[in-house]
Amino acid sequence: MRDWPVLDLGAEPDVTPQKFRLDVDGAVERRLSLTLDEFMALPQSESVADIHCVTQWSRYDNHWKGVSAQALLAIVQPKPEARHVMLHSFDGYTANVRLEQLDQPDVFLVHEWEAKPLSRAHGGPVRMLIPRLYFWKSAKWLRRIQFTISDHPGFWEQRGYHNNGDPWQEERYD
Repeated sequence: MRDWPVLDLGAEPDVTPQKFRLDVDGAVERRLSLTLDEFMALPQSESVADIHCVTQWSRYDNHWKGVSAQALLAIVQPKPEARHVMLHSFDGYTANVRLEQLDQPDVFLVHEWEAKPLSRAHGGPVRMLIPRLYFWKSAKWLRRIQFTISDHPGFWEQRGYHNNGDPWQEERYD
């Protein structure tokens, strides 16, 4: 597979560099609101990771570039009571994860795939990448990262998908 299937809510938002803004807020010591240039000025890293879709396809050994979630966590410093994270997209989509799932060395806010800018269809300019979970947890068109004390179901979890989404445990549906 040279590419991967495009799955979304039916409308790809046109997030131009001028429109892009990433807010990081909630239960953190230091809130952020970044333009695309400010995001790109953060420390960049590269990663090779697989992706697994709930619709039963996988794509192996993808080359990604972006900002590691751990680097972002070091900047914003989640408060001790923060346990969960809600990812918000420009199209209104949400995905929930536990803070411990975000705080992993293979989790990134990516802007490149296979040495090219992430396409609009695949969530560009910036999407989340959480390779240990099904790909619906890796929100496209990332707009906001909200740290919370309690868990709140995201878009697909409200519609019967498993709250955790571990592909190795076949956690597809609740």
